[in-house]
Amino acid sequence: MSVKTLVLAGFGINCELETKVAFERAGAEATCVHLTDLMGNPEAIHGFDILAIPGGFSYGDDVSSGKIFANRLRHKVGDALLKFVQDGKLAIGICNGFQVMVKMGILPLFENEFTQEVTLTHNDSDRFENRWVHLKKDPDSPCVWLKDVNLIDSPIRHGEGNFIPRDDATLKKLQDSGCVALRYAKADGSNAGGDFPANPNGSVDDIAGLCDPSGRIFGLMPHPEAFIEATNHPSWTRNGALAGEGAGLQLFQNAVEFVKAQ
Repeated sequence: MSVKTLVLAGFGINCELETKVAFERAGAEATCVHLTDLMGNPEAIHGFDILAIPGGFSYGDDVSSGKIFANRLRHKVGDALLKFVQDGKLAIGICNGFQVMVKMGILPLFENEFTQEVTLTHNDSDRFENRWVHLKKDPDSPCVWLKDVNLIDSPIRHGEGNFIPRDDATLKKLQDSGCVALRYAKADGSNAGGDFPANPNGSVDDIAGLCDPSGRIFGLMPHPEAFIEATNHPSWTRNGALAGEGAGLQLFQNAVEFVKAQ
């Protein structure tokens, strides 16, 4: 069975090729599609099993990161995208793609409709952060992308990754429903506790990634597609990982295997 992935591109997205390669390395057939082409033919999305919104700086991060891309996607492709989700398909948003997802309301998708419940805004450090971070999966998360994942390292590169829920009730709902998929952690695997640089942006509850209640829709600020080779890691010469797969590849493999199993 061929697992087909649509990788969105255009208007400042700049990680589409890395994301495409990650899916191909995981065994999928990946195609980069410009947002304009998808807006011109929204129904084309139904020819794919997985949607990926990669990282980058769509529309120059004007207004706020991901907002313009999110509005165009929602108003031009929204109906087709909602059906795509309702049909049980998978989707991932990475960095700018995560910002797009939360601002168009595809995450956390509490009521199966696009409503913005959370946001990602300027880092507490008031600067662009470019560093590797430790991540820890929430054991209660149903996220299919994180099957058999506990701790993982990934790089971040963003200026607006500070996760903020609408209110305390929204945060509790995220926690209780298992929608908190990943948290920033310290090297020993304990939660970052808001401490910089383990939590690089000030995110509430150290939240680095969300999924919807089904676990099929996933968004995160770090870049797993940048760790598909062991030698991608800055400590590869010190930890003995001289060759082989990087830990980030497992997320894409999990998604491909999930689709095949269906």
